[in-house]
Amino acid sequence: MRVLLISANTERINILPLPLGLSYVAAATRNGGHDVRVLDLMAEDDSESLIRETIASFSPDVIGISVRNIDDQTKDGRFLLDEVRRVVRDCRRLSDAPIVLGGAGYSIFPESVLAYLEADMGIQGEGEVAFPALIERLAQQADLSETPGLYLRDRGLLGKRTFVKDLDSLPISGAHEFLTSQDRGLWLPFQTRRGCPLNCSYCSTSTIEGLAIRKRSPEAAVAELARCVESGFRQIFFVDNTFNLPPGYAKELCRKIIDRGLDISWRCILYPGKVDEKLAALMAAAGCREVSLGFESGSERILRNMNKKFNLREIRQTAETLARHGIRQQGFLMLGSPGETQESVLESLTFADSLPLDQLKITSGIRIYPQTTLARVAIDAGMISPDDDLLLPKFYLVRELEEWLLETVKTWMADRPHWMT
Repeated sequence: MRVLLISANTERINILPLPLGLSYVAAATRNGGHDVRVLDLMAEDDSESLIRETIASFSPDVIGISVRNIDDQTKDGRFLLDEVRRVVRDCRRLSDAPIVLGGAGYSIFPESVLAYLEADMGIQGEGEVAFPALIERLAQQADLSETPGLYLRDRGLLGKRTFVKDLDSLPISGAHEFLTSQDRGLWLPFQTRRGCPLNCSYCSTSTIEGLAIRKRSPEAAVAELARCVESGFRQIFFVDNTFNLPPGYAKELCRKIIDRGLDISWRCILYPGKVDEKLAALMAAAGCREVSLGFESGSERILRNMNKKFNLREIRQTAETLARHGIRQQGFLMLGSPGETQESVLESLTFADSLPLDQLKITSGIRIYPQTTLARVAIDAGMISPDDDLLLPKFYLVRELEEWLLETVKTWMADRPHWMT
């Protein structure tokens, strides 16, 4: 079958994101013997013309659309699905092919996004197995009900969602094959593991990837990384939710990169604990130049409320260890969460100011996602109703702090140019 895959994301939050997930699905679908065309709308000024020309020349039998972001995750920010809905409507107007949704944003809100975008069906979770299986069933006009994680509009979930345990069994992404020469100066996203068992009160990662950490073998991960380097990429962004968990795996991955002699610069998302001198030294030697350090609060009480498994001592030790090894750090604070007070906010700002951070990102208010502890707390507090699907962004911010918090953060930022909101 002819399969058109579209990355509909045009939002550049923190970093220009290349369509990693879609490239995995494209590789798996090609391996299934299908003709696949990929469109990335990120850099397109006239996406409608590109879609029209592609559909006219390619005549797809199925159209898959990746939904990465629902909103920009900032209070009073932008809702992003209306742009995706225009893409869906363009495809619907130009083709009779069934439209299938997927991607991280879709997986958080499978029924709500399917209804809002008026697509035909969607796959929640990993698409490398489910999407090719769906394509085969559509080609044979067979029963779709056993397709893992498949939702049909107005019918809900058909096939029970599954998680791939052996990530080495999946095809390599092939992202480097369809990116242009211009893209080679960007940060190439790269994933070595999926899932997160930490269960932070506000986080949607477990909904997207599951609770169990599933790892690629270090050998397979570095072999694919070497292919990307051979294709001209030198800047890598490890998008694993917590690069240093488990610590032994992270160390082995770094050793393999060093042994392979890969000339790369990379960044990652780091858990603010479980970082010793050996790991920091290996990361630096393997090419790590920058980490995102989401410690979120400088108050022990608020960290416990967020169900964090680290404390202030560990955060400081991690930050100082990274600094000694020349690794830049962007810290993150999330203010206004349940139990927050003026005192705890000032604790957080004072604590963050004492760390050797190169940048600090401060958010006031926390995006509420379904199936999280924060959502249950917000319902109990009367901030949201129990039947709110939360597709339209809602934020938890202690009401009494809102005006004071805005002015306080502004005051602290005035003479700290490396702080931002």
